[in-house]
Amino acid sequence: MDKKPVVFDDATHTNPLLGIALKIASILVFLGMVTCIKEVGDRAPAGQVVFFRSSVAMIPILVYLALRGQLHTAFYTKHLFSHFWRGLIGVSAMALSFIGIVLLPLPDAVALGYARPLIMVVLAAIFLGETIRVYRWSAVAVGLVGVVVISWSKLTLFDGDWEDGQALGVIVTLVSAVLAGFVSILVRRLIQTERTPTIVLYFSLSASLLSLATLPFGWVALDMTTLWLLIASGVFGGIGQILLTQSYRFAEVSTIAPFEYTSIIGAIIVGYFLFGDIPEISMLVGTSIVVAAGIFIILREHRLGIERRNERKFHTPNG
Repeated sequence: MDKKPVVFDDATHTNPLLGIALKIASILVFLGMVTCIKEVGDRAPAGQVVFFRSSVAMIPILVYLALRGQLHTAFYTKHLFSHFWRGLIGVSAMALSFIGIVLLPLPDAVALGYARPLIMVVLAAIFLGETIRVYRWSAVAVGLVGVVVISWSKLTLFDGDWEDGQALGVIVTLVSAVLAGFVSILVRRLIQTERTPTIVLYFSLSASLLSLATLPFGWVALDMTTLWLLIASGVFGGIGQILLTQSYRFAEVSTIAPFEYTSIIGAIIVGYFLFGDIPEISMLVGTSIVVAAGIFIILREHRLGIERRNERKFHTPNG
């Protein structure tokens, strides 16, 4: 459920408690988004859902940028083709994640989404040449074991039973996590030359256009309830992105990131009371393993970051 942080402003890291509060607020708002999407899952196709989620989300983001005086430069880019590829892969990841949300119990869909940072470590080593030492590789391995524990009872493809769709839900959610990892690679490269408001807006724009292209493949007439739920999913998505962005202004990533895992609490509560989802023991055990591995990786990254900064200070010549 979490989105890659895109920071519109230079981080100040002056108020960690406010940063944490904004992060938790973003989690609650994103939970509202996925609740709306799950509610309309059997009423509208994924392409139509992605269109509303992406196009409506642009409204609060554009208002936010206008209030900060950044709107006039937000669409300027020298790398339009790179934004297209980021959009294409990102839209595919988003659509698959929405299908997973519909097919799976809400807590399971959220828990499987925690595989994304684990996959990102692997992709960073392959495509960015990052040095990953044995501690993080071990954490990734342990975390993936947790993913298997969450998934195993639902992978009914081994006995040919696909009736409840949960096996397909696991597969599309994990494929979405892999694609989201590739998106992170593209964003890391874009961020070197592009302003982050530009990256955010071009993704929302490309997602809207690409999802609109699915119109001939089965969009449906919407009743008012479904329409308002889809609009709400977009509003929640845009506001959630702004809150997430603001949280990284007031606290470091290593301080805020572990709070992402509190989203499973909200997912369990909402899933139980709104959708009748009762958590399985395997989901709770597997999620605990994945969360522990993810927090270890975050703390390890934080420690390595401190060591790198200290090395740079040590090797800086004194004039």
